[in-house]
Amino acid sequence: MKKIELLAPAGDMECLKAAISAGCDAVYLSMKLFGARAFAKNFSKEELIDAINYSHLYGVKVYLAVNTVIYEKEVDEFINYVRFAHQNNIDAVIIQDLGMLDLVRKKFPNLEIHASTQMHIHNFEGALFAKKMGIKRIVIARETPIEVIRKIKKEIDIEVEVFGHGALCVSYSGQCFMSSLIGKRSGNRGTCAQCCRKTYDFYDEENKKISKDKYLLSTKDLCVINYLDKIIDANIDSIKIEGRMKRKEYVYIVVSIYRKAIDGYYKDHKLKISDEDIINLKKIFNREFTKGFIFNEENKKIVNQLRPNHQGIEIGYVIKYENGYLKIKINNTLKVKDGIRIIFKDDPGITINEMYVNKKRTNIALKNDIVSIKFNKFVSPNSIVLLTTDSNQIKNASDLINKNQRKVLIDISIKVKKDSKVFLKVSDDLNEVLIESNFIAKAAINEPISSDTIIKQISKTGNTIYKVRNIDIELDENVFLNIKDINDLRRKALLMLDKKRLYKVPFIENDYYIDVPNFLKSEEKSILVNNKKDYIDNFKKYDNVYVTDNALSNKYNCILKIPRVVNKYEEYDKKVLIGEVGSLIKYKTFDTDFSFNVVNSYTVAFLHSLGAKRVTLSYNLTVNQIKNIVDKYHEHFKKHPNLEVINEGIREAMICKFDINKMYGIKIGYLKDEYNNMFKTVSSLEYMTIYDYKKIKSENKIKYYEIGVNSIRTNLF
Repeated sequence: MKKIELLAPAGDMECLKAAISAGCDAVYLSMKLFGARAFAKNFSKEELIDAINYSHLYGVKVYLAVNTVIYEKEVDEFINYVRFAHQNNIDAVIIQDLGMLDLVRKKFPNLEIHASTQMHIHNFEGALFAKKMGIKRIVIARETPIEVIRKIKKEIDIEVEVFGHGALCVSYSGQCFMSSLIGKRSGNRGTCAQCCRKTYDFYDEENKKISKDKYLLSTKDLCVINYLDKIIDANIDSIKIEGRMKRKEYVYIVVSIYRKAIDGYYKDHKLKISDEDIINLKKIFNREFTKGFIFNEENKKIVNQLRPNHQGIEIGYVIKYENGYLKIKINNTLKVKDGIRIIFKDDPGITINEMYVNKKRTNIALKNDIVSIKFNKFVSPNSIVLLTTDSNQIKNASDLINKNQRKVLIDISIKVKKDSKVFLKVSDDLNEVLIESNFIAKAAINEPISSDTIIKQISKTGNTIYKVRNIDIELDENVFLNIKDINDLRRKALLMLDKKRLYKVPFIENDYYIDVPNFLKSEEKSILVNNKKDYIDNFKKYDNVYVTDNALSNKYNCILKIPRVVNKYEEYDKKVLIGEVGSLIKYKTFDTDFSFNVVNSYTVAFLHSLGAKRVTLSYNLTVNQIKNIVDKYHEHFKKHPNLEVINEGIREAMICKFDINKMYGIKIGYLKDEYNNMFKTVSSLEYMTIYDYKKIKSENKIKYYEIGVNSIRTNLF
């Protein structure tokens, strides 16, 4: 059985080194642009080269996340980024944008492509689409159950990567527009404002508040360490640790714990997770843990609606607050430089700079001690105290990162024959180096060299990445060798092995070509309706009527809208409106919806080449950006596209497998934010939709037609 890959985050070079020191098999990172974590430090071009070389020396693969949607004006720069990474031996690129997928796979046939979780692959058909498009690996949606993943691995020859630990999005990745609609910060552009971590109240259709907690959409953190056996036994190829925004100590601790657990399972076929492992994972960061939808976690156990921040572990409780000091009864060791948080009102927290036990200042307090800590806010007695930073844990992790005890094991054989050159062979299991000396081994005049001396010198790998595992010596009697010559041979061999480990990815660049149909210019109107009444009121006024109700699908001029999450496809012999990639191979006649995140001419062309009759553009485009797409389409492909723009109505902000309506026993509700905006929540069989609080109505209809858009849509919701 091929061993599962442990994939670690690298927000910067320090985190990359921490991940490698902890034992990862691969890292994922981003450069300064086009990554879905724009606020991480990320890597410059020079840093990327260093990162690739450093990682490859240790046998660690490097995947470059270029997993945002790419605007038309950015395409040339995007391709330059990818070309640069490919020329410098990146192992794979992680892509969301379908147009860029098509462009990269055709221009760079030797470059491995991974489909980002932002591509919203969540089912068997989505995986099959990816396989047909030449994608090597899919980063499958976090919401996909293990049973579906097993089927994919059994029936499709494609790698599957799953999220194993870290932050969860409450929305299906790639299908959240809430941040961009509210604050002009798009999750599909790497600048998510984390609207799901904000406070909300929840109301029913009668405008009655029915929620008690505040953080109604805030998910717990994923932690599948207790289910690693099921992940490994499902033949999953890679398990990913989330955290490109996290500190290096976090990366080291989480990766090292998962490394130990994975290796232990392969060794004994038993999963051995200690209480200490879980405590260490909680101390370094947790919003409480969930096993996630991959293991069919209950809806209500996905979220922590009480608070969205780091929970640490419980360390004690408040006895009283008096004269600016907290008195706390602790249940474990507490130290100066530790961080604590009090569960009271706005959850105040501090780093401890000084504390007292029995009125004596101390640097460490022990279990059952009552400690006094200066605090500038009143806190009620019996409030729970959390340890959110264990200074010893951080220091120990930092020390281990700096020591970097990870080594590449090598086998060495040396042949020393009288009156012959010395031959030295070094192997790391994958690569082999054989060198011969430029001198002749002579008979010893005085003391001959011994096997022990040779072993001693050959084993001196010093500050290199290597550690000698086995040494095989073929040594004639009464032979003399200069120790300096032995050392020189060893150094040369290891340098040669370095070069072999810095492997090259063959670079080829082809011209890009795609065959697309030509559409006539038109000025059509479309509408999306949700019920029979709206259909009757509007079908004569519009050229195309999209319907969500299957019962209306055979009505005049109707096009059925297929859900954005599909666990079982229905057969339709008419045109449909689709919103996810599995439908691209399932249906023959279709239009594509806004959820494909189309923001450039290459994605338009790709969808048309796959059979899309009409392509709906992303919400996030201005009139000028749309004009640029049309102009570039004409320039690149010498044909006219068939584009639709949503111009009026209520837009979908987010779709979630988590369903707050079900938690409160209703089908439709309203989330009220801190600015009194009301977001409608509607439950369907497969998921919950959250709608934008405001209705859009643009006055640009005539201008849209003038710049080449063929259809304007209204959403009636």
